[in-house]
Amino acid sequence: MFFNDRRSSLLKFDVFGKTMLVQRKEGAWLLFIDSGLGLRSRVFDVVIPTELTEQDLAGYLDDIFHEHSSEKHPHVIALK
Repeated sequence: MFFNDRRSSLLKFDVFGKTMLVQRKEGAWLLFIDSGLGLRSRVFDVVIPTELTEQDLAGYLDDIFHEHSSEKHPHVIALK
């Protein structure tokens, strides 16, 4: 579920077919969309509660983005 970046560790998820990254920074969770080309863009309109644990993130992302689910991508999946 983790992969290392020189600046920090990121959690990587398949969110209904879209790769998203979650980073813990200064006590807050930050959400990014991964371009697949080494670029990422911050998602500012989704706030992840600071009290969530790493184990809670997939379920939270599933709840927030559930309208994007499909037969091909029915769940949020933590990636390695």
